[in-house]
Amino acid sequence: MKRTVTRRDFLAISAKGIGAAVISYGLMGCSNSDDDNSVPAQFLHGIASGDPMQDAVILWTRVTPDSAGDVKVSWQVASDAAFSQLVTTGEMVTNANRDYTVKVDARGLRAGQNYFYRFMTGDKTSVVGKTRTLPEGEVSSVKLAVMSCANFPAGYFNVYELAAAQNDLDAVVHLGDYIYEYARGGYASENAAKLGREVLPANELLSLSDYRTRYGQYRSDSSLQKLHAKVPFITVWDDHEVANDTWRDGAENHNEGEGIFAARKEAALQAYFEWLPIRPWREGNHEEIYRSFSYGNLVDLHMLDTRVLARDKQLDYADYMDATTGAFDGERFRADVTSTSRTLLGLTQLLWLQGTLLQATGTWQVLGQQILMGKMSLPAAIATQQMSIPQFAMLGALAKLAARAAANDPTLTAQELQYLQANQALLTPEVIALLQLPAIPYNLDAWDGYAYEREVILGTAKSKNHNLVVIAGDTHNAWANELKDVNGNTVGVEFATSSVSSPGLEYYLNLPAEQIPATEAAIVDLVPDLQYTNLKDRGFMTLTFTKDAVRSDWHYVSTILTKEFEEASSRRFSAITKVGKPSINPVS
Repeated sequence: MKRTVTRRDFLAISAKGIGAAVISYGLMGCSNSDDDNSVPAQFLHGIASGDPMQDAVILWTRVTPDSAGDVKVSWQVASDAAFSQLVTTGEMVTNANRDYTVKVDARGLRAGQNYFYRFMTGDKTSVVGKTRTLPEGEVSSVKLAVMSCANFPAGYFNVYELAAAQNDLDAVVHLGDYIYEYARGGYASENAAKLGREVLPANELLSLSDYRTRYGQYRSDSSLQKLHAKVPFITVWDDHEVANDTWRDGAENHNEGEGIFAARKEAALQAYFEWLPIRPWREGNHEEIYRSFSYGNLVDLHMLDTRVLARDKQLDYADYMDATTGAFDGERFRADVTSTSRTLLGLTQLLWLQGTLLQATGTWQVLGQQILMGKMSLPAAIATQQMSIPQFAMLGALAKLAARAAANDPTLTAQELQYLQANQALLTPEVIALLQLPAIPYNLDAWDGYAYEREVILGTAKSKNHNLVVIAGDTHNAWANELKDVNGNTVGVEFATSSVSSPGLEYYLNLPAEQIPATEAAIVDLVPDLQYTNLKDRGFMTLTFTKDAVRSDWHYVSTILTKEFEEASSRRFSAITKVGKPSINPVS
């Protein structure tokens, strides 16, 4: 006999789907009185929307109950801010099994439309959020904000606040490190106590409860709440949602005594799906997040997982250095880094991406992912940290003077000869050997450590003459690269965002502020395909796509150490790439 699913059945079923979304198709009537026995609660973590489709969008909130028990939450979606034109409504029960989060897949919407949404429980109503579905057909422009790497104890989330001031965004693309796993007093926590931003829990994140608590702290931030309420997010994780330098079976920051890594990863990913407005492939699947979004005929955005699903362990330069002589085994390193069996995406995801690119028809093909794809090779003396960039520049210039003197160059000036004579002793045989080492990738945690699959992707895009744009985060600094294949063909461009609050290379290089512009210029000069970098400022990036060009604008904040800030307009940088011409052209 066919059994009718009652409202009570629906509410009970919805409470069981951990990290899953309840599907809402239309308007529901008022609930029965026997459904109203839920625990009083309030909305302390804001609201959010994400993963927009042409006819649907994920809606999210979390309730904080007054006591343990089930909480019934209802929602409304309307075409107007006054909620006089309701489009879809519904309700569900949430409880401790899903950390009192609420996730709704609101369907039956119209393409390319703005919608307003809110949640209710008891006599409490959430703030009103605004979201937008994907457009279809002919689309004239798309504007995306791109950001990553928000470390709560490092400073205030002024970058989120600045992004929330943008009134014409179609979506925020968050490329990971939405949270950090470190314990109190750990990475970039020097100012945490003074700013009132010491992390919760105090320990490093290991259990499901740990990760949930940290997400709760992040989502209590008013600037992050404001941005989430204003625009839909499209997200992927990076490593710190689990642990630093995560790969398929481990992480640099997963150590002896911290339990089984697989269990830690499972807990971390469950919490991610509970707390982020992301649509799961299916209930209980917390690992597969690669997916595509189509902005009509203009932009196809393909979100990738280069971190958790299938990545092989990162190579380490220390494994290629002779313990006795310090010599670098370049031949063995090149064989390993270019091996066809070395994977970053995994075969299933790589085949999916290839097939998707081969069938894609949008003017712009955009890869949203975590790590730098551009070839970022530096002289080996710098990459292996045996010389700083200023040291290399100074000693390299001195070596060139010595070579000119040895060749009796008649153009040498008296001043140059005097400088050479005063510093000749610095050019020891060891220094000269270091200066003569070849350029090698500075970061093996990026695509430079997984060269084969990079070539597969570039070759696939080139075969279809795609206008390829890769966006990246992870490094905490801004970059603009021209992407070239192994034969030197320029196939696409890469735009990488700075961080929300995590410190960048200036932190590790310990550079005085006055040396940063010269160091930025030196790095651009040293890396052949690199056109721009910012090593100092925290910020985000906007990409504006039209049928003729894509414009990238890097926005920076003046400080993250006080809530009073302004946009650092003197450091802002913009570039344009035209259709059919994969080059980066600065905008004055």
